[in-house]
Amino acid sequence: MAISTMIQYAQVDDLLLDPMNPRLGRGNTGPKVLQGKILELMKDWTLEELATSFLESSFWPHEALLVVKEKLYGKQSLVVIEGNRRLAALKFLEMAANGELADRKWKELVQGRRIPKELFKKVPYFEVGSRKEVEAFLGFRHVTGIKEWKPAEKAEYIAKLIEESGMSYLDVTRKIGSKVPTVRQNYISYRLLLEMEDHDDISIQHVEDKFSVLFLSLRTDGVQKYLDIDIQADPTAARQPVPKARLKQLANFALWLFGNDRLEPVVKDSRQVDSFGRILESRAAVEYLERNDRPSFDVAFQLAGGDEPEVIRLVEQAADQLESALSRAHLYTKSKNLRSAVERMGRDALQLVTLFPKMKEELLGDDA
Repeated sequence: MAISTMIQYAQVDDLLLDPMNPRLGRGNTGPKVLQGKILELMKDWTLEELATSFLESSFWPHEALLVVKEKLYGKQSLVVIEGNRRLAALKFLEMAANGELADRKWKELVQGRRIPKELFKKVPYFEVGSRKEVEAFLGFRHVTGIKEWKPAEKAEYIAKLIEESGMSYLDVTRKIGSKVPTVRQNYISYRLLLEMEDHDDISIQHVEDKFSVLFLSLRTDGVQKYLDIDIQADPTAARQPVPKARLKQLANFALWLFGNDRLEPVVKDSRQVDSFGRILESRAAVEYLERNDRPSFDVAFQLAGGDEPEVIRLVEQAADQLESALSRAHLYTKSKNLRSAVERMGRDALQLVTLFPKMKEELLGDDA
């Protein structure tokens, strides 16, 4: 039946929050997760703003929820698969209005306020035939659309489409309006997260909290080579991204990139991810990371030759400034200040040239 074109209404208490909602987090989803637990998980989702809007303008039909009829907790129920924040806000608001919440914010929200008539009795919704029938809509809205899920939630949804619906990367791309490389990298990143979850030496919560960093790291050659990951792998080959022979490297990678409860990560800023990839391409830098309990990113980066572009930039910048000064210096040959500056520059330039003996010989000739 896809999405019904007929709007229907139900009481708040007759509508259930979706225990399969990816936003709840991987460890908090499943058909046995109770409604009270879901509300507890959602209490910090800035629901007060929605509640304020409902108190001022009621619940407009154009904000209707998407609901599927399915068996939950042993009976046929109306489960909201799109609009869970709106429903949670209504449920909290109703409890506050009935004096069932101790939270000060919600008490103040309803204090002295007139509750719109039938706000909790007539919640608009459209019925959906099944979850599968609205996969494309939900994927576009939350993965590539304006109501985006968090990075780990997007990747989990993509993995679900691939593994439960048997879709290819291209199928998913067409469903959610993304690009094949992005879908593939999301899937491999999610499978890597699951592989880390099975590793006792990895603090999985630290990884999941910074999933976007994990995603970004996989685009670097250094990470791909260090972990022996095929970033072009099809879904079947990507089910276990890191081969068993590289599990020690996987634990190192997770520690350096995400840290754990005891140690800070070596990579402390997402802007360092590309440089981290370069570090992993250097044997000397990797050996330094592996033999030190608290290695320094800067030291590892220098060992990998990572600051070479910066040194080149500084020398080229100095050469540009010197060329500019040469065009006018002849006008001030009697200046003591200029003579002092030239002496300083000359000493530094001579020391720099000395690092390259053949160049010094070519530049200074017999005087070298």
